Amino acid sequence: MKRLTTAALLLLCISFPLPSLAARHKVPRFLSKESTVDMSHMNRIFVGWVDLGADDWALWGYQSKTEWADIIGSLNSSFSRNLVSGRTITSAKDRGDENAAGNDLYIKFSDVRVDYNNYHLILSIHFIDPTTNAEIATIPVRPYYGNDWGFKNYLKAALDEAGTKIQVEVTGEAPGKKN
Repeated sequence: MKRLTTAALLLLCISFPLPSLAARHKVPRFLSKESTVDMSHMNRIFVGWVDLGADDWALWGYQSKTEWADIIGSLNSSFSRNLVSGRTITSAKDRGDENAAGNDLYIKFSDVRVDYNNYHLILSIHFIDPTTNAEIATIPVRPYYGNDWGFKNYLKAALDEAGTKIQVEVTGEAPGKKN
């Protein structure tokens, strides 16, 4: 009877971890539109570079700056590939590429930081009208949680979360939902 009680108690503890442990990486998902600007008619979108700091290669355990720069390029490329469905997406080729001419919307990122301890990618998202170069909306600096194993994969997952937020702002609805 003592073994059965111990086993049941252990299973219960595993099923319901302490709130402090469960909330350690808990980041809210902002799946509702926050900006007041209607961007749903913007079909050609230029996506800026998410600058993860090429000079931080040693900090993240890479063998060379070139290796880390290749990872940054790969992450940026895969991030913008399927960002907003049904739109023509053009992505920045490198950190200095801000040529949004001929597009309806320019999405720019700033205040980019990596919080490796909590698996967060922290950034701010700016929506800019390329014809006037005026900022039409901003999502403030906030963390996006990457729930995956390995540094590159957690950054990819965090970028996917940021992409979900971008899709909500541009289309007005969360992915998979129809009005």
